[in-house]
Amino acid sequence: MSTLNITISPADDLIDVPRRIVVTGAQPGELVQVVSRTVRAGVVWRSSARFVADAAGHVDLTLAPAAEGDYEGISAMGLLWSQAPEQPGKRELFHADVQQALTTVLEASSAAGKAEAELTQRLCADGVTRQEVREQGLVGTLFLPAGPGPHPAVMILNGSGGGINEPRAALYASHGYAAFALAYFKAPGLSDYISNTPLEYFEKGLDWLRATVKPLGDFVAISGQSRGGELVLLLGATFPQKVSAVLAYVPSALVHSGQNACDPAIGREGPTWLLDGKPLTHQWENNRHASWAPFDEGTPPHRHVLAMLTALQDKEAVAKARILVEHIDAPVLLLSATDDGSWPSSIYSKMVRDKLDEVAHPHAVEWHDYQDAGHAILFPYVPTTQISYAHPVSKRISTGGGVPAANAHADKHSLQHALEFLRNAVGAHLARSAQPSRKEVS
Repeated sequence: MSTLNITISPADDLIDVPRRIVVTGAQPGELVQVVSRTVRAGVVWRSSARFVADAAGHVDLTLAPAAEGDYEGISAMGLLWSQAPEQPGKRELFHADVQQALTTVLEASSAAGKAEAELTQRLCADGVTRQEVREQGLVGTLFLPAGPGPHPAVMILNGSGGGINEPRAALYASHGYAAFALAYFKAPGLSDYISNTPLEYFEKGLDWLRATVKPLGDFVAISGQSRGGELVLLLGATFPQKVSAVLAYVPSALVHSGQNACDPAIGREGPTWLLDGKPLTHQWENNRHASWAPFDEGTPPHRHVLAMLTALQDKEAVAKARILVEHIDAPVLLLSATDDGSWPSSIYSKMVRDKLDEVAHPHAVEWHDYQDAGHAILFPYVPTTQISYAHPVSKRISTGGGVPAANAHADKHSLQHALEFLRNAVGAHLARSAQPSRKEVS
């Protein structure tokens, strides 16, 4: 009869909550193997590691380094972020229904026997509601926190993969925000491509969100990743009175062309964003140094960032394509990665931070640059092993960069910073709103 036992605390909670995983009942000094198995969108993901039991016959993953296996060193949640899919090429981490929990089975085994336990991760807290939005030409999903509100609001925008970012919206709602995941291409009723997207569409989204949820203190933040990170900076600069805070994940400081998400009939050097029906100048336009060759002809896995770096050599073209972030009238959070394989988000974030410093931006500016991490900064305790992939639109295979452990660190700490940033931004916004105007004072 097995003497092994495995406990998980808490066993069932939100996805970003760390767990304590402890195996007991082993012989002191013996090797204990722990295997994880999670079904994600119909695909099995696995990881395993071996640990040396302590003098009491215990293995506490918050204290015990992995002696061998799919990750190294001490990581309480290493058996989750080091998972890889059994079917190569699969990258989907969540069920299509984000209200469905992810269940991981952990199995411990040693000479003392075997034991199993389940770990449940949720994107939706109890009481969070989901509503599809198909009105006024908008396509998205609204998640509302439990309770009557009013709640501060966040509009979430995806990157060059398009679609509706329901996982991040669900998690924001679980932390108390009315969260509107707005699609702008590659979703029902919308274009399959990013090319020629009007910025007025997002302005309509901001207006709809305000009118629908009547947010606390009229606070509406915008959060975006990759092309969405470029977009939220652009929206903050274009519609400053409608944006209360900007969260830019691996963003660009410049307007970019259609690139990998372009309409093939327009081409990757064609425009992405329109304003008043006119295309915005982008960094590839009349650029004397820009070349796709380092990306197209480079050694696999191809690094898109290498082409982006050629474009930065033309300072005049860069200046014309720069997003005028000094027009933003809100706090700004920048999250970047030093080994970003998609584009130089560290360089871009520094450009934004430096410009805001130069103009003495009157709101908080935070920049977190994650060493050795890549382009895919998500949120805590999800697999980070699938670094090379086929782009969802162009199907070109490239690498997002980074290494799994560094990516896992960025995932964990970026959400902590994002939630703290939002709390502070809401507080500052409400404090400003409570101050009497000059007219009232006089």
